[in-house]
Amino acid sequence: MRILMLVATTVATDTRVLREATTLVGAGHAVHVIGRSVPEDWEPPHGITASSVGTSSVFRAEGTPSLTGLELPPHMRFARWMLLPQHRNSAFGRWADGAIADGRAREFDVVHAHDFTALRAGATLAEERGVPLVYDTHELWSGRPREYRPTPLLDRHERTVEGELGSRAAAVITVGDGVARALRNRYGWNHVTVVRNTFPHATPGEPLHGPRGLVYAGRLAAYRELETVADASARLAGLGLPVALRGPADPTWLASFDKKATRIEPPCPPEEVTAHLAAAGLVLVTHSDTWENHRLALPNKLFHAVQAGVPVVATDVGELAATVRQYGLGTLYTPGDPDALVEAAREAVADYAALTQAVRDAEGELNWDTDSARLLALYHRLATDGTATSGAVG
Repeated sequence: MRILMLVATTVATDTRVLREATTLVGAGHAVHVIGRSVPEDWEPPHGITASSVGTSSVFRAEGTPSLTGLELPPHMRFARWMLLPQHRNSAFGRWADGAIADGRAREFDVVHAHDFTALRAGATLAEERGVPLVYDTHELWSGRPREYRPTPLLDRHERTVEGELGSRAAAVITVGDGVARALRNRYGWNHVTVVRNTFPHATPGEPLHGPRGLVYAGRLAAYRELETVADASARLAGLGLPVALRGPADPTWLASFDKKATRIEPPCPPEEVTAHLAAAGLVLVTHSDTWENHRLALPNKLFHAVQAGVPVVATDVGELAATVRQYGLGTLYTPGDPDALVEAAREAVADYAALTQAVRDAEGELNWDTDSARLLALYHRLATDGTATSGAVG
């Protein structure tokens, strides 16, 4: 099948999109991805083609600098906070219009729309061509964190749009059982398939006799418990567990973050991250208990730790905590409590051999072989009868 993927990201660092696209190409499908401000020097993986629609809005033209991270006077900060929802809607709306125009010039048999920001464009192109739509939502859109003023009318409108357009899709894909249940309960959908953000199977090296540090690998921003980690960092270092925070940072958040005894490190490719996790021997998988999406989320970081063969210290929140408990992947602490974090780290050190073995045992199930099989089965049904409603799993 000729698959047209739409995603309002740069694609180059979007591991879920690239993993799914690579899997589908490996199964004999053709995949073209329309992304958002894709770097000109980026080379897609073998067999995948890509095109780009620029980033702009009525408030900021393509290529002009963002105000993010700048020191602004109070009245400018307030104005930015007030206008940010309109800026985001304008930018994503213009991207969607550009993606529709790009897609109309291409041949495809199915449209695969990643996240709510691509749903309208995907539904439009699928309806115009009379082909199936796959809606791949990487989170519970209406439950995600907000870093701007409350927008209850917009939130209600987006839920209505998601419900209507997602109901027309031949299939809905999401990242975990918690989000799948929420979508089924909220919209009455019976065509949801879970394809988790697991990593390809790997054979970890020899386990360490004990951890040498704690690594957080992911976006450095609000609502990720990093303030709690910083508050605990000096005591963790005293246990022989220096804390490294590695990943792309939100400049506004970083400017006010007191890192204390943590070490801030730049992002690096996934395979290098794996090496850092294995060398440290213990992984922080953290987020707040503030937003519904966090209670339902299964972060990539958890599955990356499993691929690396090392235990986790994680927040005792929702689906994340349930999965850690189910497979014995590590220890848990109450979010916002640095004392509990230090105690969870002590427990991980004391139980390290057993936890490491549990992680390595779980890797046989928690890997991309399992989840890619679900994705390929869904596309087999689409190729066979044009629908993936029956046989949805998760």
